[in-house]
Amino acid sequence: MHHFNTLPAKAQEVIMAAAIPRHFEAGQVIYLEGEPADNVYILEKGWVKATRMTREGREQGLLFLHPVEIFGDIAVFTGTTYPGTATTLEAVDVWVLPSEALISLVKRYPDLSLAIIRKLSERVLHYIGLVEDLSLRSVEARLAYSLLRNAELHDEQLIVPRREWTTLDEMAVRLGTVRDVLSRAMKVLESENLIIVNKQSIQLIDPQGLAERAER
Repeated sequence: MHHFNTLPAKAQEVIMAAAIPRHFEAGQVIYLEGEPADNVYILEKGWVKATRMTREGREQGLLFLHPVEIFGDIAVFTGTTYPGTATTLEAVDVWVLPSEALISLVKRYPDLSLAIIRKLSERVLHYIGLVEDLSLRSVEARLAYSLLRNAELHDEQLIVPRREWTTLDEMAVRLGTVRDVLSRAMKVLESENLIIVNKQSIQLIDPQGLAERAER
């Protein structure tokens, strides 16, 4: 669990002794919104999404997690139930750490406390940005920003790889919209010659134009 490499050796040994490895296949629920927060999870391999469900059955994406991330921790420290549902997007490996063990470790090792405070602070900033996106930015702007943030350089071209689970439905959940609206937004960015949508990837042909679009 290289996420804890900066901790003292003794703390790492205690974590290794307390954590239990688990494997989940794609599409499995790790925990449900409203369940008691009995464990904290450390994502070692694969991708996981955390969502909330409206009464109408619509998903709102909270987090899309990739290695190495800790999740389920907010509920543990607030003493509440899990605020969202965590579902695997592909086969994943996690380490499961009982809540009591984590709280005990935090009390004993200041370095761990600081690391968790930093992580929770980053999470707060993420949610501030999410609220801003949903309330102030158009779907086209949110899409442009997301593409820029997730772009990778391949053969001197900026692209966003499309994994097997990167469907329009999953992208819509991430951006807080629905499939049809996202599809129209994608076509708008294509018509403005900002992107080219392929089966395996989305090519960013005008990053500067996308950056300007992300501000509208």
